[in-house]
Amino acid sequence: MTAPHAADPTTDPARRAEARSRLDHLCARGTRFLGSEYALLAGAMSWVSERNLVSAISNAGGFGVLACGAMEPERLAEEIAATQALTSRPFGVNLITMHPRLDDLVRVCLDAGVSHVVLAGGIPSGPVIRAIKEGGAKAIGFAPALVLAKRLIRLGIDALVIEGSEAGGHVGPVSLTVLAQEILPHIHDVPVFVAGGLGRGDAILSYLELGASGAQLGTRFAASRESIAHERFKKAFLRANARDAVTSVQLDERFPVIPVRGLSNAGTRRFLEHQAETLRRFQAGELTKEAAQLDIEHFWAGSLRRAVIEGDVENGSVMAGQSVGMITSEQPVSEIINELVDQAIDALIRQEERARHG
Repeated sequence: MTAPHAADPTTDPARRAEARSRLDHLCARGTRFLGSEYALLAGAMSWVSERNLVSAISNAGGFGVLACGAMEPERLAEEIAATQALTSRPFGVNLITMHPRLDDLVRVCLDAGVSHVVLAGGIPSGPVIRAIKEGGAKAIGFAPALVLAKRLIRLGIDALVIEGSEAGGHVGPVSLTVLAQEILPHIHDVPVFVAGGLGRGDAILSYLELGASGAQLGTRFAASRESIAHERFKKAFLRANARDAVTSVQLDERFPVIPVRGLSNAGTRRFLEHQAETLRRFQAGELTKEAAQLDIEHFWAGSLRRAVIEGDVENGSVMAGQSVGMITSEQPVSEIINELVDQAIDALIRQEERARHG
């Protein structure tokens, strides 16, 4: 006779409730800061993170974040109002620090009662951080290194996101695994959210146990049912493997290329050819250095919209993190969040089992 199989401990309601309580404790600082049920901050993605997706994330217990991008103040005010009409729960707004009307955009957020402003695309100035805080909102910044994390805290930032190179869109050179080891043991003054390549709840749990207050995810939400991205854009995510999400290549150090992670396609291949041709023209004296740099920088102008809204996934910029390989279906936002939480709970129960049985 064979011995009966032991019951799966992850299906025991009492064990699940106990593990959920432990997970809530690990996330407590993050949920208090965000005002959400879960310490899951949504990455702001241009053309994707608009009223529908942001409100769906907040309504499902996460924390949605509007991507302002290149919007003018009047347009941002409309989008905030439209989002508030779809959710009564808190959400944030992501502002690009290099926007020429940054001060006006901050004022729009404050006037609308936005609770959290995420400052991206550079190190924000002290006056901007102060204006946000004095207006009654929380300021969140990105720290790609420990020295910058400490500098932002001195400037008064309320929370930090440390984003690894596995993330989609504009990325730094260091992986989240390394950033977490460099930063989490040393930063205790403010909540720190981890980001980059995160697609499962058990992985998020491992960073919570290292001291993170929560996690930021973008790629998984980009292909969700509530995302307004074109069906061809979503299908590209479903087909992709992690290795398909690559960073843009720089051919010559004299002409810097800001690294952007997206799915390899005809556009990325043409970008290399465009750089090579521009370099040839510069060396032949047909272009000045400034003109050549602008020619390279303008190659991708409008390409993100072409991919997300128009569905041109061959020539457009299909920004995606390496977690894209874990996306196998188009799920509702609530299902994604519940799945992440369940995976973290399962991992906590299995940890306890290993501790019990050695």
